[in-house]
Amino acid sequence: MKRLKTMLQSIDHKGYPAYKSLKGSYQFGVYQLNIDHVQGDPFASPSRISIKIPGKNAKFPKDYYILKHRRITLEDHLIRLFHRELGDVSFKAKGSGKSGLISISHPGQEVLERSACHIDSGNGDVLLRISVGFPANGRSINAGELEKILYRFLPKAVEAACLYENIQKDKLQKAIELADDREYIREKMQEEDLVAFVANGSILPRESGVSDRPMKGAVPFASPTSMEVTWNLPHRGAVTGMGIPAGVTLIVGGGYHGKSTLLQTLEKAVYPHIDGDGREYVVTDFSAVKIRSEDGRSICDKNISMFIRNLPNGSNTENFSTPDASGSTSQAANVVEAVECGSKVLLMDEDTSATNFMIRDELMERVVAAGDEPIVPFIKRVRGMYRQQGISTILVAGSCGSFFHVADRIIQMESYRPKEITETAKEEAKAFPLNFNPEEELAFPETEREIVFPAKRPSGDGRERGTKIKVMGTDGFSINKQNVDLRYLEQITDGEQMMAIGKLLDGILKTFAGKKITLSKVLDTVMDELDSKGFAGMPGGQGFADMAMPRRYEVGGCVNRYRKKL
Repeated sequence: MKRLKTMLQSIDHKGYPAYKSLKGSYQFGVYQLNIDHVQGDPFASPSRISIKIPGKNAKFPKDYYILKHRRITLEDHLIRLFHRELGDVSFKAKGSGKSGLISISHPGQEVLERSACHIDSGNGDVLLRISVGFPANGRSINAGELEKILYRFLPKAVEAACLYENIQKDKLQKAIELADDREYIREKMQEEDLVAFVANGSILPRESGVSDRPMKGAVPFASPTSMEVTWNLPHRGAVTGMGIPAGVTLIVGGGYHGKSTLLQTLEKAVYPHIDGDGREYVVTDFSAVKIRSEDGRSICDKNISMFIRNLPNGSNTENFSTPDASGSTSQAANVVEAVECGSKVLLMDEDTSATNFMIRDELMERVVAAGDEPIVPFIKRVRGMYRQQGISTILVAGSCGSFFHVADRIIQMESYRPKEITETAKEEAKAFPLNFNPEEELAFPETEREIVFPAKRPSGDGRERGTKIKVMGTDGFSINKQNVDLRYLEQITDGEQMMAIGKLLDGILKTFAGKKITLSKVLDTVMDELDSKGFAGMPGGQGFADMAMPRRYEVGGCVNRYRKKL
């Protein structure tokens, strides 16, 4: 502390680059302050600081961080507490540009592993990573204002938010217990072959299209009696809700009755949610992938012959490529790619699907012979995908009753309340028989492609090119000015996940440069490292970016949508 203060005084009023002399580590009482990166000028991206608190000083119970799901919950809780403390002091230190900015990740409703906080599962050491705008007057150092940040604001925030003795222990304990209960639900789902669970009393509708908070006055969820399951959770005790078994599940109902709301809840329930969100006890199989049409996406060397074949231009759909896919072709590729990445649950909404990919009625088949139609609709494949490959589907449909024939169970949403109508719907469907056998054996094609990754591209002086990644929220990112559009990967939940995906793409391109390897092996290698080492396992190192942990399915989706030839 004393050495840093002396250094600050010695560079006061000097040119901004003199700040770079501060890089290093300094002992501040119960924690160590690390100045990891200093911004080039007051208008550039903020400087990066990390704070390391030894476990013997933080004193969080060992039980709170030994298990991974508990550790991530504790990290998330500390980030939220620290963010709240910083909100009161950010920009209180004055100056030009980003002077006085103090920030850390701002988590939303989901609980995700983030690079902003890491707790060592062995000794309980806490590491926080934050951004600070080093103050300046014009482009001259204002050391007095930085001294306020480092010696007044940050120590107070660390004391209030990062030491177990000073935080509200009951709220932390509740968060940890909620994580335990969710983990128990996941275990019970596997035991009982369920792909999703929605607890009674859950609040599914969100506040608005731009707010992910629960809607006030919304109808609480109540399971149909026929689909109810009850489990005795470790902390909450008995919880009852709707269990959706593996297989083909159809969600129907009138407009504005909650069909899509239920599906949107399930697609986001692959992640845990914070207490008070309304979806705390809604859990979906972690491998579930939302599938939709995606006009204009690129497809490279993909075997989509199970759904598209006999194209009039003679294109080979066993090794199909296009820079501008149609709705049906893109949806066929999205299904194949999700399976290739290991998904066992597909989530679909009729509203965001290509009609000709989903269904083709009898009248159309009479007028346009099957031999003249290259698209084999999803309705003809969905039963075989489950029966032969164990791939379940949850589908929202509001206009096509033909899916009654292929569904294992049918749920009708009525004023946001579900009721099971399987028997009734199946009986009515008998009057409208299908003109094909949905149970016929399918010849599943080989869907995995081997990717030939391009060799590394050096700059003009022979050095490897640096990488610049710019994130556009949850819409995508640019990597060295090459845009990667991921807006239709709807389970990416915030920009920090997008940054991690961009970093992973960069690492994958460098790690596997010049190699020929399947995408599944690439994902196994990368995600296993992340699973065991956290962000320290990022290919090429984590750098200074704020990141949240993505799933393998979105990382694979990114590689598949990268428009440069692989």
